[in-house]
This record gives sequence, C-alpha cells and structure tokens, in this order.
Amino acid sequence: MTTQISGEVIPSDKPGCIAMAIRAPAGVVLSIAPWNAPVILGVRAIALPLACGNTVVLKASEICPGTHRLIAECLREAGLPPGVLNVITNALEDAPGLIDALISHPAVRRINFTGSTRVGHIIAQTAAKYLKPALLELGGKAPLLVLDDADLDAAVAASAFGAFMNQGQICMSTERIVVDNKVADAFVAKLATKAETLVAGDPRKGNTPLGSLIGVEAATRIQGLIQDAIGKGARVVAGGKVEGTLMSATVVDHVTSSMRIYNEESFGPVVSIVRVNGVDEAVRVANDTEYGLSASVFGRDIARALDVAKRIESGICHVNGPTVHDEAQMPFGGVKASGYGRFGGKAGIAEFTELRWITIETGPQHYPI
Repeated sequence: MTTQISGEVIPSDKPGCIAMAIRAPAGVVLSIAPWNAPVILGVRAIALPLACGNTVVLKASEICPGTHRLIAECLREAGLPPGVLNVITNALEDAPGLIDALISHPAVRRINFTGSTRVGHIIAQTAAKYLKPALLELGGKAPLLVLDDADLDAAVAASAFGAFMNQGQICMSTERIVVDNKVADAFVAKLATKAETLVAGDPRKGNTPLGSLIGVEAATRIQGLIQDAIGKGARVVAGGKVEGTLMSATVVDHVTSSMRIYNEESFGPVVSIVRVNGVDEAVRVANDTEYGLSASVFGRDIARALDVAKRIESGICHVNGPTVHDEAQMPFGGVKASGYGRFGGKAGIAEFTELRWITIETGPQHYPI
C-alpha cells in the first residue's frame, strides 16, 4: 500500500509540522458480480478497484461464469499484468464455503457485492466477523411517483422503460407506480396501451421488445405474486400471461399493502399501480418498503417535485426521469435493505482506498518528558 492515489495538504496546529491526507490502495478487493447485467456489472465490480491500484479477485456468478471470465480475458489480452485480476468460478452448492474462505483470507481487505438482499445479509455478516468493509448494492422496490400535475405521456414512457427494460430484471426497475387519484384513470389507460405493445419473444430471433426471464422458477414466482394480488382485489390491465420463460409486459392496478406484490421484489416485467390522494400519501407509500435504492418523481412544478424527491428514502431519486439511470461518475447505492456504500466517482474511490494521515516534522520538537 505504498502507491498514493490522491493527496491533500492539511494545515497542522503543531508548529514545524506539515500534515497531509493521502489515499492509498486497500490491497486485495473481493468483487462478487451478478448475472442480470453480466458485462456492465461485472466491469463495475472491478474497474474502480483496479483504477485505485488494488488487485482484484472476481467471483463470477454461477449463472454466467463464462461472461465474467471473458472480461478478465479481454483485460489480459489488453496487457493487464498477471495476478492483478483473478477470476474464480464455482458450483452453486459450493458458494457458502467459498465466500467464507475468500472473505476470511488475510489478503482480502475490501468486498463489493451486487445481488439479492438475502445474500447481502450473509456477505455483511461474514465481512463483519472479520472486520472488513463491504460495499453492498442489493435489491430494490423502486417507486415512480406520478403527481397530479405530471406530464402523463412522459411519465408513461419512463414507467415502461423503467419497469420492463431487461424484462424488469434490474435492481433499479420501476416496481411500484404511485399515482395521484386525480390523474390515475388517464395514466393507467395510457400505460396499459403502451404495455400491450411490449410483447416477449425468443431473444435469439430479436424481433420482439422483450426477451426471456432468467428461468422458469422466476416466471412461476412472478405468477404467484400476480395471482395473490388478483385474489385480494387487484386487476390486471395489460399482459399477465406466461409461456415458459417468456412473459410480456404486465400492469397490475389497484394494488394495496395487503398484497405480496406490494412488498416483495418481483424482478420481472410486472409493475404495480398504487393509487393515492395527494403528495403526503404518495410519499408515505413510496417509503413504505424495506428497500431504498432508486426512485422517481414526475411533476411539472419542478420545485414541488424536487421537494417530494427529498422526502423519499432512497439512495437515488430522479425528477421527471426513469428509475433506471446510472452514471459512472455519480455515487450509486442504496439505503435500508438496498445496502450501503457507493460505487462511482469520489465516493467509489473512498470505498476502495485507505485514507491515511502523514506528517513531516521540519524542525526540533519539544516533548513534555
């Protein structure tokens, strides 16, 4: 840890002393990447740690190990020295023991994990056991608030993109649309019309807007959420049918807190409509979740919408934009059960470096003893 990443001279209260704060590489970073965006999130897991001067062990997802291995091969061919980036693959049943062995290894100084909140709990507990910092980017239940003065066409376009892009298999996916009753009927009608055009098909043919879910188990789980909602009074206004792993865009209206889909992350191409009366109830519903990753607010009165955005408990919130939005220079991460720590920008540099205080004595020192 001798390479300096950044430094700042700080005035010292001690005469004849020059003080500085520097950031130095942490050492070995364990990076654990998910399957749902294997290239983007695989690269994100390693890029900033490497840029900060660390070496990295990338534990590939059990579902897409070949893709994660190819990232390392590309960097090796580009000239990355041997041993700087190392990739480990494993069978699913071996994951618990492997994770413990990697985190407990004395060389590992930092961990970053992107994945489910369930596994995030395990990573956090294991890292705490060995007193090692961890950056956790976990699940989400992103709300998109449609205020009574919103541009409905813009809100529909952002909702459809946020809810159904990548078949809804994104941590930032729009899971709940919290819409003011004054505009709810018009908004739902427009969104249903849009959703009906977003059909799923064989992604290998490339002729449909949506492709496949990760597996049949995911489709079965999502169908269970929808059926539970229907049984408790909700209404499917678009989509709802599943064929194997193919599921077209689905909109479920009149969702309430008694339904599983209100609280559980669907991670699929289904979005819930929760109708509310006024801003205060919209904020309450938006915050009525264990998650807090991304959110969005739509309203023509920007000052009002910004005030609403500040009241939402999430690491990220966009005004008049979709919940799915990421930029490498921005601090990306969540609160509550969506994790802690931040990828991106200066916040990300802080995650993968050690902040050190160094002084230089420039003259004779006086000591009390």
